[in-house]
Amino acid sequence: MQLPLPPAHVVTVPAQAQAPSFSPDEFRDALGMFATGVTIVTARAADGSLVGLTANSFNSVSLSPPLVLWSLARSSGSMPALDTGSHYAINILAANQKELAERFAQKRLDRWTDVAFTEGLGGSPLLDGAVASFECFNRSRYDEGDHVIFVGEVEHCAWRRGASPLLFHGGRFFTEHPL
Repeated sequence: MQLPLPPAHVVTVPAQAQAPSFSPDEFRDALGMFATGVTIVTARAADGSLVGLTANSFNSVSLSPPLVLWSLARSSGSMPALDTGSHYAINILAANQKELAERFAQKRLDRWTDVAFTEGLGGSPLLDGAVASFECFNRSRYDEGDHVIFVGEVEHCAWRRGASPLLFHGGRFFTEHPL
């Protein structure tokens, strides 16, 4: 005996998103409730100069192939070097690297003064003391809103077992505290 099928429900899918019911500041505050790690994305520009910026928009995408993503404001002064370069590194900062995070978040000419690093793939700086680093081939880029989403294919990674990361939540830095 076959049971009757439930009545079909018609779902109307809108053609586009509705206008936001919140301000940009409210959106930023809501996003700030998601605790993240803190990274500095580094690269070497075609002219040999060093590029680096603080970013907390970092995430894994795939284990096979190994892919990660991060995003950058289209208006960033670092965009030309990162958009056209073949490689970059993502350095996950340690709990004691708050000063570096703040330094690379500002528009300073002297970001690299006295910063210790080794050279990675494509010349990308690997910051001394970072809890992890991902050396990436600049695989693809996607324009979305006022940012570009970068997807990197990880060619090499390293980490320090047991090291505490620097965290960011609600506009403030924190260090790891076990529960």
